[in-house]
Amino acid sequence: MQALSGLLQDIPSKTGGLSAYVTGQGWPLLLVHTVNASASAAEVRTVFERMGQHRTVYAIDLPGYGTSERTDRLYTPRLMTDAILDLAAYIRTQHPEQAIDAFAASLSCEFLARAAVEQPATFRTLSLVSPTGFSGMRLRQGPQGSTYGQDWLLAILKGPGWGRALFKALTRPGVIRYFLNKTWGSRAIDETMFDYALWTTQEHGAEHAPLCFLSAQMFGADITTIYDQLRLPVWMSHGVRGDFVDFRGKARFATHANWQFTVFDSGALPYFEYPQDFAEKMLAFLAQRPGR
Repeated sequence: MQALSGLLQDIPSKTGGLSAYVTGQGWPLLLVHTVNASASAAEVRTVFERMGQHRTVYAIDLPGYGTSERTDRLYTPRLMTDAILDLAAYIRTQHPEQAIDAFAASLSCEFLARAAVEQPATFRTLSLVSPTGFSGMRLRQGPQGSTYGQDWLLAILKGPGWGRALFKALTRPGVIRYFLNKTWGSRAIDETMFDYALWTTQEHGAEHAPLCFLSAQMFGADITTIYDQLRLPVWMSHGVRGDFVDFRGKARFATHANWQFTVFDSGALPYFEYPQDFAEKMLAFLAQRPGR
């Protein structure tokens, strides 16, 4: 079952089996979905569809999710960042003279920002939606590459055989709908995304990445330092409803000339609630950058 209507491609990657959906023509745009128990490229559908009318759009399934490899391994910022960089390398072979505009949502903004800091010439702009690392005023300036991962908690979550059972309990239809309601800040969730979430959580190995997520293995303890190092244009947007509304930390970047901010009257994924308005604002941001 495909999450998106584009062409599903296998991407050469040192992270294992990696897949991405491709649609459209023009300057390349890379999309990265959120990370949670039921994540996949389905979470960027409206951006994929609308921006595909203007760009060549590549939407990744991160390791452990969707159609990419879901083996039992440790899922970390390093693994996710490497997957993004591998897709970016593939995109550059298809668009050799064009730096990449890139988009990510929620925790995946950390992976994308890290990729852009490590390979600044690869990326042209970043669009970050409801990024993590901005809650409150606490700075996350731990040692380079450090995470908040709790190995003991991961061991408990996996247990001697009960990890799959725990994951199944967390991905019952009512539970998935509950958490999507909290993401939207209302019950008016996207039902197509909900349906795909039900399907993808039933696939073999679907529990491995989410259990790492629940034990904080994917949260970078150094992400404030990473955001500080971004020099390319950054557009940060977020909503005002639901569980993800504390972005006080963005004040640190308010005076940075390369950062722009938009607040939508929405939940954490404004591009689902205002798909056309979001696409227009994103296109306007991208048009400000010389070259395209």
